[in-house]
Amino acid sequence: MNRIEKFFGIRNEAKLRYLDGEFEVLSPGEFVRCAMTGQPISLADLRYWSVDAQEPYASAEISVQRYLELKAQDETRS
Repeated sequence: MNRIEKFFGIRNEAKLRYLDGEFEVLSPGEFVRCAMTGQPISLADLRYWSVDAQEPYASAEISVQRYLELKAQDETRS
């Protein structure tokens, strides 16, 4: 973060690759956005994501909701 970003409070969105139990930072930043709500999630608070969908989630409830949606989509395609 440079001086201008600190002064104006500009925060950068990170780009991540979601792995089993961890994530890899592809592009540095301070947060990611929940795939369902758009809510910013600081990297320190990021706990829920989908490896298959490569999406972060703000809470366990949102994660389960998205899992069920993706599962239903897969079943209709089969």
